[in-house]
Amino acid sequence: MTLTPVIYERNYAWGPAELKLGTRTLIMGILNVTPDSFSDGGRYINVERAVAHAIQMMEDGADLIDIGGESTRPGSDIVGADEELSRIIPVIEALRQQAPHIPISVDTYKADVARQAIQAGAHIINDVWGAKADPEMARTAAELGCPLILMHNRQERDYTNYLVDVVRNLEESIQIALEAGVHPDQIILDPGIGFVKDLNENLVLMSSLRLLNEMGYPVLLATSRKRFIQNTLQVQADDALEGTAATVAFGIAQGCQMVRVHDVKPIRRTVDMCDAMLYASPGLRRK
Repeated sequence: MTLTPVIYERNYAWGPAELKLGTRTLIMGILNVTPDSFSDGGRYINVERAVAHAIQMMEDGADLIDIGGESTRPGSDIVGADEELSRIIPVIEALRQQAPHIPISVDTYKADVARQAIQAGAHIINDVWGAKADPEMARTAAELGCPLILMHNRQERDYTNYLVDVVRNLEESIQIALEAGVHPDQIILDPGIGFVKDLNENLVLMSSLRLLNEMGYPVLLATSRKRFIQNTLQVQADDALEGTAATVAFGIAQGCQMVRVHDVKPIRRTVDMCDAMLYASPGLRRK
């Protein structure tokens, strides 16, 4: 059995903004411009405060900023496209004006929102429904020529063979993207930790991330402050830093090349130590 993960090498450039996968783990800083996100809802709905926080996260060690205008926590209200756009577009435009070197991803499953966000200055689409909620999403990403993050998600927790089903569901998303014309190098996968999975299923998937690493695409891991950490450690979201760091380290060891987090500065240190060990491995495989 091969112990070292696959490291996928990708270069993305958008003028002064750029990302390079393959030399170290990238940190995606979370910027929720929502009133009801589970951990930081309401903190950054003001444009100036949101931009300031984004810039601070970059100074703390983030490589890109993920801007979301609709909460995806369980039980959250569905937000219309117009409302979502009114929340994110002013922030994207202001951030691009003040810090054009910062790569931006937009956290949305709506194709029209994604298109307008990219046109406003975002660079990456981060779709929590893996291009399955909006039939135009994959085609939109293909037309825009931007990276597309495909997260595992499904309507019901009716798994037949859990890990096999997760991989199969992601393969479906990949096929949708490829058939729509998305270039393979533009696809990034996300296991969807915390989405339609109970505590044990989240833990099992965390211990099996190598399966996703072998699927042929870079993997983004988004575990920050999530409920499975809170439940495991019996802590609140704001006290889940150590648990988040543990999941980040465990994910990097299995080949996750990007992590999405709230607490950038301490996670940067965690990531840097993990990278020092991982990238010293003589058996590291690169593609």
